[in-house]
Amino acid sequence: MGKLFFLFVLMPIAEISLLLNVGERIGGWNTVALVILTAAAGAYLVRQQGIETFFTAQQKMQQGQLPGQEMAEGLLLVVAGVLLVTPGFITDGIGFLLAFPLSRKYFVKALMARMVVQTVRHGQPHQSNPFNQAPTQDGDVFEGEYRRTDHNKLD
Repeated sequence: MGKLFFLFVLMPIAEISLLLNVGERIGGWNTVALVILTAAAGAYLVRQQGIETFFTAQQKMQQGQLPGQEMAEGLLLVVAGVLLVTPGFITDGIGFLLAFPLSRKYFVKALMARMVVQTVRHGQPHQSNPFNQAPTQDGDVFEGEYRRTDHNKLD
């Protein structure tokens, strides 16, 4: 509940306050121009990074690898795009952090560390994190299913 309160109440108040302060210092029209400029620059950056991430994901899939990193980066780029076209300087700052490759990789790493996948093991739900699996000796991670069957024939 606290996160939603922050997102829908405190964040807009902070954005409006900052926009008004900047408007008083540099003028209203300059503030509007700056908001439009950051939105355009952000849209360009997100588009460029999105295309690059898409091609990297395609290359990984062609090599038979799962593009998990690229999928998480794509998700963060969508969030960055929404934040960058939302008027305000705080959302623009967060959006640019998510759009720049170096800082985005940090956020992706943190996001992937928190992801938990629900699997079924021995008929019971089991939570695991596939991104923290230990690699085998040759560096590959293998996933699979198994079914236990009795070898005794019932007549």
